[in-house]
Amino acid sequence: MTTPNETFLKTLFKVLQPGCIVTVDWLKAHGISRNLQNYYLKSGWLEPIGRGAYKKPGDTIEWQGAINAIQKQSETKVHVGGLSALALQGFSHYFRMSNESLQLFSPLKTKLPKWFVDYNWKVEIQHHLSSFLPLDSGIKELEQNQIEIIVSTPERAIMECLYLAPQKMDLVECYHLFEGLVNLKPKLLKELLSSCNSVKVKRLFLYMAEKANHQWFQFLESEQFDLGKGNRMLVEKGVYIPKYLLSIPKELSEL
Repeated sequence: MTTPNETFLKTLFKVLQPGCIVTVDWLKAHGISRNLQNYYLKSGWLEPIGRGAYKKPGDTIEWQGAINAIQKQSETKVHVGGLSALALQGFSHYFRMSNESLQLFSPLKTKLPKWFVDYNWKVEIQHHLSSFLPLDSGIKELEQNQIEIIVSTPERAIMECLYLAPQKMDLVECYHLFEGLVNLKPKLLKELLSSCNSVKVKRLFLYMAEKANHQWFQFLESEQFDLGKGNRMLVEKGVYIPKYLLSIPKELSEL
């Protein structure tokens, strides 16, 4: 059997920083056979966390390490978005959010690795599949517990919240989020709104942005965005907003 290469072990341990994970795909890509992986396991250098991923023996891992591994070591496209992305960037005091949930977004038909799905991360994983925004617009790297993960910028994250509304996200809560988003970037907002294919999201965003009356709203030139035709009834017996062809909850209109 091939013995472990000392140079590779240094590379492996560099990847396996505290809280981090190495995947079988990454090991295969670096020429590490299944037999050699078993050797590492028996030698006490690796410990499985399910079928397809390993950690350092005795290491405590959380979801950040798992998401980093999926994003950096596999071809699976996923990012932290919506409420979770806003919370990680300091906006959690603007809404009620349980620390027991994690909102992830991926392109349609994406499946998360079985080792990730089966593991108990001590949070509720909410995996949303969508194509209403381009894959790489409004995405950034963020360091969490010294681990880099890819998350939505606040500009994209608020649109992801609106995408989930009203079925999975309360519209009044979305507006309270808007009230706290005083420093959004108009250039990025224009890019996202121009490429967004959800009429509901665009109409809701512009309605709430106008209502919140932040300084950045004046730079959007909202008339340039295609808002589609026909009314959108988001709630039964709601208040109709003619400018945006929306029927919204009475409590939102009265804020």
